Amino acid sequence: MKFPRRTLMNLAAAAAASTALPHAARAQAWPSRPVRIVVGFPAGGATDIQARLMGEWLTGRLGQQFIVENKPGASGNIATDSVAKSPADGYTLLQVVTPHAINSALYTNLSFDFGRDIAPVIYSARLAYVVVVHPSVPAATIPEFIAYAKANPGKINYGSAGHGTPQNIACELFKMLSGLNLVHVPYRGGAPAVADLIAGQVQVVFAPISEAIQHVKGGRLRALAVTTATRLEVLPDVPALADFVPGYEASGFAGVGAPRGTPVEIVEKLNKELNAGLADPKVRSRITELGGTPVGGTPAEFGKLIADATEKWGKVIKFAGIKVE
Repeated sequence: MKFPRRTLMNLAAAAAASTALPHAARAQAWPSRPVRIVVGFPAGGATDIQARLMGEWLTGRLGQQFIVENKPGASGNIATDSVAKSPADGYTLLQVVTPHAINSALYTNLSFDFGRDIAPVIYSARLAYVVVVHPSVPAATIPEFIAYAKANPGKINYGSAGHGTPQNIACELFKMLSGLNLVHVPYRGGAPAVADLIAGQVQVVFAPISEAIQHVKGGRLRALAVTTATRLEVLPDVPALADFVPGYEASGFAGVGAPRGTPVEIVEKLNKELNAGLADPKVRSRITELGGTPVGGTPAEFGKLIADATEKWGKVIKFAGIKVE
């Protein structure tokens, strides 16, 4: 039996629509139950707060609970492994931060490939560190600190949250570009490093803004510079380190990822809703208070940022000979 041309065209269109229907229906129905945002660091820190901020926004926009689940350990690798092995159905997300770009060069036996197994969703915020010194250090500026350090090679200790952490890498980049000999004192977290800096046990720390700003405002620490390319709104009188060390930039980042293979429609829906959140004045204000700069953008742009950061920090790790213990 021969069908009229118009009938054949209608049948073809119907077949195409039916093929696309499952994907469209799946994205439209999502989320139909609670969604987990897995955080690879303890509750209460800047990474955890960022994730909860995004989770609250998504809960209000999409009508399902977005629940933060903390899986700390191994610089975020335990959480990443968990997410990489989760179903790619949009119900498990990962809070992606700077250590994810560092770990591939730092660890040789990972059970996952971050660039392959985690799909980027959105670049939420650029994060900054502030170079803080104990008040006893005779330096009020970066040039004065460099001169002091060069006059005392191997006698100035810098604290960090541990080997291979962003604070460690940020200071090693500073050492690499300025030719300084500073001694690394690793701690189990950023807060203990800042506490020992206040006590005068170490002389300098490249600290997250959220961990140091109140101590700077209270006069317990002196801020010399921020690690971003430009000044920050929360510390407007503190210059950028790059003003004195050309080429220096050590921004951190926070964002959202999902297991590779998560439907594009779901990734795009998440991206759209999170971009709306990052444009909201209240959300932007909270991110700024944490020492971040709201960003947003496409999944592809976030993917490029992660790839560029992975290459950059890999070079610093190799130059400094950093190894995890």
